[in-house]
Amino acid sequence: SADGGRNLSLDSILMGLPMSDPTAWATAMNNLGMAPMGMTGQPLLPDFDPALGMMTGIPPINPMMPGLGIVPPPIPPDMPAVKEIIHCKSCTLFPPNPHLPPPATRERPPGCKTVFVGGLPENGTEQIIMEVFEQCGEVIAIRKSKKNFCHIRFAEEFMVDKALYLSGYRIRLGSSTDKKDTGRLHVDFAQARDDLYEWECKQRMLAREERHRRRLEEERFRPPSPPPVVHYSDHECSIVAEKLKDDTKFLEAIQTLLTWIERGEVNRRTANNFYSMIQSANSHVRRLVNEKAAHEKEMEEAKEKFKLALSGILVQFEQIVAVYHSASKQKAWDHFTKAQRKNISVWCKQAEEIRNIHNDELMGIRREEEMEMSDEEIEDPSEMKETEESALVSQVEALKEENDSLRWQLDAYRNEVELLKQEQGKASRDEDTTKEQQMKLLQQALQGMQKHLLKVQDEYKKREAELEKVREDKLKIETLLENLKEQESSTSRVCACSQEKECPVEKTSNNSPVKSEREVLLVGIISTFLHVHPFGASIEYICSYLQRLDSKICTTEVEVLMTRLQNTFRQELSGVGASLEKRWKFCGFDGLKMT
Repeated sequence: SADGGRNLSLDSILMGLPMSDPTAWATAMNNLGMAPMGMTGQPLLPDFDPALGMMTGIPPINPMMPGLGIVPPPIPPDMPAVKEIIHCKSCTLFPPNPHLPPPATRERPPGCKTVFVGGLPENGTEQIIMEVFEQCGEVIAIRKSKKNFCHIRFAEEFMVDKALYLSGYRIRLGSSTDKKDTGRLHVDFAQARDDLYEWECKQRMLAREERHRRRLEEERFRPPSPPPVVHYSDHECSIVAEKLKDDTKFLEAIQTLLTWIERGEVNRRTANNFYSMIQSANSHVRRLVNEKAAHEKEMEEAKEKFKLALSGILVQFEQIVAVYHSASKQKAWDHFTKAQRKNISVWCKQAEEIRNIHNDELMGIRREEEMEMSDEEIEDPSEMKETEESALVSQVEALKEENDSLRWQLDAYRNEVELLKQEQGKASRDEDTTKEQQMKLLQQALQGMQKHLLKVQDEYKKREAELEKVREDKLKIETLLENLKEQESSTSRVCACSQEKECPVEKTSNNSPVKSEREVLLVGIISTFLHVHPFGASIEYICSYLQRLDSKICTTEVEVLMTRLQNTFRQELSGVGASLEKRWKFCGFDGLKMT
């Protein structure tokens, strides 16, 4: 029939369609579940998976769908790729010139199902467009414009690839040669909101599936949750107490103990049990410290081994470098070829660089050890005093902690006594005797604890008194040090002034302490000044007053003059500690009586 002939001709013509876009051809072949092949029969996608058969997210295609006959099978290499005429009911499609380049297309939008068709005849209708393009696949909508172009939306993405093969064909309506009945088709990708929305929905669905798959994988590889901690009971308490004594089960038991304490299981009735468990946990501290010390010892031994091995390697490197240097001497160097000399010099440089690196590393290790030794050897006497004081403070703090622990034990015993008193009223008369014995024992224990507490308090007071004495001694030593520093500074000042002013003190055999008329004037002025200041004045204050009268007066000169006149002037110390001050007073009236 005519329809059958037309379908055959369409199949045979489109077998020779050239591939304008290799990716579009590969997509179409992939969507059909076939391995994408090029024009020469070579595979376009080397990583094509025939088990999948199609792109992800695109539903499988029914082989009986209309338009599948238009997809060309893989073309053998010996068959020429030539386009032929396509006959339809109302129009005829003529192929383009095979020597022309393939028509250009824009970049394919994601999820594209809509094509732009331009170059339509002016007299072309939607029925003719449907007749031409419905063989590429199911057409959902056609939007035709008055300017000889339209947009066609297909049901699936692979149908767009089929429609692109018709780009470049000349169309003629019937047998008319009128210009309004002819045109050249231009098929290209079109960007539509509906296509983009469907593609985004599909991507979101794929992302949800991927997240769900990853969540399942994470749940599969997630480690199991730790077993729940049992609730407190006397039986469980005894089990945990036994585990705390075992080194291998200590970690599990200490976690259970921590959980019970955080839950608030400690009360008056269970306080003693918890205290015993805490005490047994404290006994592991020494074991852990010993383990740490053992590991540190192993680390030190490993460092020593590493240092010895490194020194041995350095010795061997030195030997190798010595061999290179001896080979570089003229006696042996002349017998080597040029290439051998070059190799020997390169090897020598490499060996020297490696030897220097290792030598620097070894020197760094030794430097660190020397710094550690120097830090341990250097100690200050002031630091010794501070360490003694800190030792006393630590002893006082230890006594405080012992005092607190004894108080807690007293509270625990009192709680037990109260519990026994409450149970005594409820119990029968036969058990009264045993309870009274228990009460007596507890009272005796309480008395012993109280005596021990009093002893500890007395020791605590003695330690505090010793600490206060040490502090007072420290203050006295500091004041003595300050006095010594002041005396040294005053003596240095006396020497400096004596050198600057060049007025040395000459010893004379004369019995009179006043040597000149100037000194007599000074004695009179100083006596008048100190008579106005009955509580005395410092040497600086006196000299400041005298320097207003004569700027050449020196402090040492005045001090030496006043020390010679002991019956006229007297020096006294006032103040305590840092406020210690020397003051001079006028004692001429008392000295007159004595002389």
